[in-house]
Amino acid sequence: MRALQYLNRYLKKYLLLLLLGLLFTVLSRVFAVLAPSLVGDSITEIEQFIQSGTTDIGAIRKILLTNIALIIGAALVSGGFTFVMRQTIINVSRHIEFDLKNTIYDHYQKLSLRFYKQNRTGDLMSRISEDVSRVRMYVGPALMYSINTLTLFVIVISYMFSVAPKLTLYTLLPLPVLSFMIYRLSKAIHERSTLVQQMLSQLSTFAQESFSGINVIKSYAIEPNRIAEMNRISEESRNKNMSLVQVQAWFFPLMILLIGISNVLVVFIGGSQYISGQIELGVLAEFIIYVNMLTWPVTTVGWVTSIVQQAEASQKRINEFLGQEPDIQDSVEANKKLESVDIAFRNVHFTYDDTGIHALHGVSFALEEGKTLAVMGPTGSGKTTLLQLLSKTYLPNSGEITLGKNPLQAYAQSDIRNVMGVVPQQVFLFSDTIANNIRFGKQDATQEEIENAAKQAAVHENIIEFNTKYDTVLGERGITLSGGQKQRVSIARALIKQPKLLLLDDCLSAVDTETEEAILSSLKTNNKNTTTLIVCHRVSSAKNADYILILKDGKVAQFGTHASLTKAEGYYKDLYAQQRLEEESL
Repeated sequence: MRALQYLNRYLKKYLLLLLLGLLFTVLSRVFAVLAPSLVGDSITEIEQFIQSGTTDIGAIRKILLTNIALIIGAALVSGGFTFVMRQTIINVSRHIEFDLKNTIYDHYQKLSLRFYKQNRTGDLMSRISEDVSRVRMYVGPALMYSINTLTLFVIVISYMFSVAPKLTLYTLLPLPVLSFMIYRLSKAIHERSTLVQQMLSQLSTFAQESFSGINVIKSYAIEPNRIAEMNRISEESRNKNMSLVQVQAWFFPLMILLIGISNVLVVFIGGSQYISGQIELGVLAEFIIYVNMLTWPVTTVGWVTSIVQQAEASQKRINEFLGQEPDIQDSVEANKKLESVDIAFRNVHFTYDDTGIHALHGVSFALEEGKTLAVMGPTGSGKTTLLQLLSKTYLPNSGEITLGKNPLQAYAQSDIRNVMGVVPQQVFLFSDTIANNIRFGKQDATQEEIENAAKQAAVHENIIEFNTKYDTVLGERGITLSGGQKQRVSIARALIKQPKLLLLDDCLSAVDTETEEAILSSLKTNNKNTTTLIVCHRVSSAKNADYILILKDGKVAQFGTHASLTKAEGYYKDLYAQQRLEEESL
């Protein structure tokens, strides 16, 4: 149970409620064990009445009616305390589930981009949902029934020893066998539970990817292949679950068998003691009731053990992610204001750890505050990497990047990103209204600010053509909109923030030249004090920038203005000539 030790922090947090639940458990069990004692007393009274030969039943009736009333009263009180116990402990488990999910989610937010490249979304979702649910069963029902069982055992067995020690020893004889069987079965359950959870993650991942990529699946008419693969994974998952259930199925029969043996021992040994006059008939009846009263708690031992083993496997999977640290950890306090956003790269080198690709080789350039830099180059030349380094998504292996005269390490990630607006290469929109997607860049934005940002991004006219305008709810990943509309809504989301630093990563590729010109012109007019970096492939996107940086194989191939680069031999001049010919041929 080492992995479950992580939950101790939550158990301490709700210790008072758990202690209260423990008190209610003890009280409920105390009143519950009164009934067998009263039944035994009643039988003893009847036996003595019969043996006395008296015909006056008034006294015995009074005793029996009193005992019946006490039995009913004890049952009601025990039931009341049991109800409160369940409400207390089960509620604690829901609180812990809530806290644990938030802890995992917060930790997910802190982890670096590399983590998300290495792990699938379905697996992440499975750990925060299915695994946490199994862990909740441990801190809820498993804990409650464990306390209940332990309390009942202590109270019942203590009383049984006080009444008939020898008979109690014979009654408890099967328990060591029970303990040994639980130990052996628990190991098998733990191993098979881990495999079941792994298959569940694989199943969730496959389903999530299939739903997200449904357009590709339908376009290539590969539905039969995906269905066949889904059937294969489902079948494997079923087999793993059946393997687990087959082991779990041993518990209940074993429990019932051992309880049955205890009943046989009580009847045989207790009957012998009664015949020899060592115990009264009422004591024999009491022991039979007590043994059967222990049937359910003993049976739940197997169920609880199964829950604990599954929770252990799930918490171990959760701990794997909680134990991972972000690649970049701020060494300075947040809330440091950036006075200026001029940029400088000095001999920057960067290699991706996961792939070993050397993306940047000694890149150096400088950009003054309020200027615009267009970054161009062939695919894989390091353009996106340059932006990711500037946003402190990664840190350079060597060299220095400064922002506002200070190295990036002098700022917390949140300080940099608070003054930054980013439009990524792969646009992501949420399944929400268009207004809320734009408002994502500024949580307290007014409707007027939203519309102004949309106008700057040249998407306002498109939005107002929809039936519900800005209240139009987008499909998953913005599937309701066209590629160009998604890009422009994403640009509006960045512009509404009024950032000091604006990073546009090839986000105009899906718009026509006229719309592109309108957006860039709006940026130049409305964001004069914003330092802007635009990654692009078209000269039309770069020609109005203050400077143009050409990257090739991760190195600076050219740097200058549009006018200077069109005169110098190289990548930019060739691209400019090529794209002019294409425009003239249209």
